[in-house]
Amino acid sequence: MPRPLRVAIVGAGPAGIYAADALLKSEVAAEPGVSIDLFERMPAPFGLIRYGVAPDHPRIKGIVKALHQVLDKPQIRLFGNVDYPSDISLDDLRTFYDAVVFSTGATADRALDIPGIHLDGSYGAADFVSWYDGHPDVPRTWPLEAEKVAVLGVGNVALDVARILAKTAEELLPTEIPPNVHDGLKANRAREIHVFGRRGPAQAKFSPMELRELDHSPNIEVIVDPEDIDYDEGSIETRRGNKQADMVAKTLENWAIRDVGNRQHKLFLHFFESPSEILGEDGSVVGLRTERTTLDGTGNVKGTGEFKDWDVTAVYRAVGYLSDKLPKLPWDVESGTVPDNGGRVLEDTGAHLQSTYVTGWIRRGPVGLIGHTKGDANETVANLLDDYAGGRLHTPGSPAPEAVDAFLAERNVRFTTWDGWYRLDAAEKALGEPEGRERVKIVEREDMLRESGA
Repeated sequence: MPRPLRVAIVGAGPAGIYAADALLKSEVAAEPGVSIDLFERMPAPFGLIRYGVAPDHPRIKGIVKALHQVLDKPQIRLFGNVDYPSDISLDDLRTFYDAVVFSTGATADRALDIPGIHLDGSYGAADFVSWYDGHPDVPRTWPLEAEKVAVLGVGNVALDVARILAKTAEELLPTEIPPNVHDGLKANRAREIHVFGRRGPAQAKFSPMELRELDHSPNIEVIVDPEDIDYDEGSIETRRGNKQADMVAKTLENWAIRDVGNRQHKLFLHFFESPSEILGEDGSVVGLRTERTTLDGTGNVKGTGEFKDWDVTAVYRAVGYLSDKLPKLPWDVESGTVPDNGGRVLEDTGAHLQSTYVTGWIRRGPVGLIGHTKGDANETVANLLDDYAGGRLHTPGSPAPEAVDAFLAERNVRFTTWDGWYRLDAAEKALGEPEGRERVKIVEREDMLRESGA
């Protein structure tokens, strides 16, 4: 009787779990069966949802419930706190599996090449997100002395950063933020947050709901300059063809024509301002210089040569995420992705690197919402199964599941399991219960491992 198809998935965020789900729903899952092991460098699963989604967005975190149902399936095992490649390499994975799918996502900040970017007080949004989301591998404190702050970018991450900076610590206390984050936010001195986009309202990448949520806080006054409400032919075409872009533009228009209220924190949304330099004195941020832009008819913009200096002492760049290079895999430096064709990893020669696949942001870059990752996973898995049916996968030397456990034990790798996640989940909920909170996130890696029973 043929053995089940053995697949390793490196990265237990939404992309990896959706790939596992696609495998479980395939005809192969019925006969001869599939056996899937998910490897995750964090002690807990769920990737971006746990460490990238803002704590005051429990609606998005609800996706975890659907992912739970996948990981509950007996054909899946979770190996948390296992790092690729230091704990297990591609050659090791080939020993145990017919195929390997990489779904490691993107966690670093994309570079912004302007003068002053390396000054004290200039930060990457991804680092700040990791701090307030309780990532175990970042410092426990964050400098929040600036009273006036700039956020560069007009995507949802920029909104998250601006909103967390503008809300009060007490407003965020009912969420899952750990004590060190609450203490840090209590010391936050920010009173003015300025969000800058180089193009216009029609080109903003905000989700309509995320944008509207800014105005729901009793502590945040959202302000839009009427002069920034401008559209050319390209912008009008964008609004006609993109319902979300039209909804975002309408929201911004409504905010631009209303009277400014008296909520304690001001959040300004600026358009047609292209950051050209972060200004510094004695190594620290003392301002931001932008160039005014104007629409060129196509929806793009050109500089006007008119510059303005903004009085800010901290700058957060939210201009996109970047994936970490994966050893032993080809790499496109420009896009920060693994070259592929339909999820099949492509070598420099253009040939498929046998039995090796990618899905999610490591494949297509950090674009789209979490739900978009599902279609990506389906395509990758369909091609993996096509290679399986065509006899194009390699044959592992030690396909028995217990061989993986023995390997990790021999390497003294301390790993967490799916049962361990349930224990950690219960511990976090127990911490929140006395305060009437759903959970309090445990931050320290050692504490996570202990609560997981590793």
